[in-house]
Amino acid sequence: METETLNKLINKYNVAAPRYTSYPTVPFWENELFNVNDWTERVALNFSKSKDQGISIYVHLPYCESLCTYCGCNTRITKNHQVEDPYITSLLKEWQMYKEILKEEKLKIAEIHLGGGTPTFFTAENLHRLISGLLDGNEKTEGASFSFEAHPANTTYEHLKTLFDLGFKRLSLGIQDFDERVQFIINRHQTVDDVARVMEDARGLGYESINFDLIYGLPLQTAESVRMTIEKSMELNPDRISFYSYAHVPWIKPGQRRFTEHDLPVGEEKLNLYKLGKQMIQDCGYKDVGMDHFAKTDDALYLASMDGTLHRNFMGYADRYTPLLIGLGVSSISDAWTAFAQNVKTVEEYHELIGKGILPVVKGHILNDEDIVLRQYILDMMCRGKVVLKEGFELNEKIMDRLVPLINDQLVEANENIIQITEIGKSFLRNVCMAFDERLQQTKERENLFSQAI
Repeated sequence: METETLNKLINKYNVAAPRYTSYPTVPFWENELFNVNDWTERVALNFSKSKDQGISIYVHLPYCESLCTYCGCNTRITKNHQVEDPYITSLLKEWQMYKEILKEEKLKIAEIHLGGGTPTFFTAENLHRLISGLLDGNEKTEGASFSFEAHPANTTYEHLKTLFDLGFKRLSLGIQDFDERVQFIINRHQTVDDVARVMEDARGLGYESINFDLIYGLPLQTAESVRMTIEKSMELNPDRISFYSYAHVPWIKPGQRRFTEHDLPVGEEKLNLYKLGKQMIQDCGYKDVGMDHFAKTDDALYLASMDGTLHRNFMGYADRYTPLLIGLGVSSISDAWTAFAQNVKTVEEYHELIGKGILPVVKGHILNDEDIVLRQYILDMMCRGKVVLKEGFELNEKIMDRLVPLINDQLVEANENIIQITEIGKSFLRNVCMAFDERLQQTKERENLFSQAI
């Protein structure tokens, strides 16, 4: 595609857009219609139908010793490690509440993912107590997938060994950028040697998949810094790479005000960083897997994209679908397919509710029949690049009308009831999904809800 044509597309589609880890997206949840009893009923019903498939557990560990100014996650900054033990105690109490809801003596666990925050803020001993508590009395499904996010600068051999012995075979290293100027302004410091050390230890122990989190569009980032970061990443040879667009939302995350919009690459400049990084990654044999994700051809994520089992949830892309995702900890989101629920966002309120024996859910959404069809449409586009419209669904005509400009711009192709993403359309995947998002279409107030699509 000619540069001039691409620039026109960038200008046209660089609008506020959701990342679609769910549908409806969180700003459009009908919290006023939601209550915890409805949520627990949906959890129990979903589990009764799908218990043999196993459940997924996401654990949010919010603590960090310093604030990364680019970060959009729910974090608590402290150097006081005495917070670890009481937090794990509350997590295990919350897990026990869910076990009572599920009413199953021995649960099948298909996935565990530790996110944050910085999971490796916690000592290896405390992580052992957490995971042992989650697994106690339960069993892992065949091929269960346990993974965790790690900060290369503070991840120790003991962390890696302890979690590996408990069944963890995958880890994700938060790198973002290796350029020292960029690391300084985003307050995220780790060296290439830090990453190499963690990878050598992990490979030696037998970890099967290592992901690098990289970000384009960070303050002070240039084509040269992205090129250097990708080159060093390729030398380190991870199995997966997540190459994310920086989400600038200072109205939500005040830490991002350490820099201004003038420090950020935007529009064509930002997309060129993506194109450069993507091309370099693909030139080294990694395959495009969904939005922003790349994997080697022998990695489970790529294989899932080929056999149609790729899934997307609040943790990002996964190589399997489990009908029930239980989120534990501050701000964690749970998913029972027909319902979502999110926990309270402060540590103090979380501990208070857990101490009273109350499930710490603060908001959520019960999906109606229309939501469920649209959720599947968006999931299919995000994971398979193709949507087959459901016969007789009343919104199909409106969706096709909204797709007309995308078809004219060659971002998607339509053949009767089949909508297929094009190669250029993959760079505008968020925009394509917006055409299926009925709740988004019903509001004009989008600018302070989502980051820019490009």
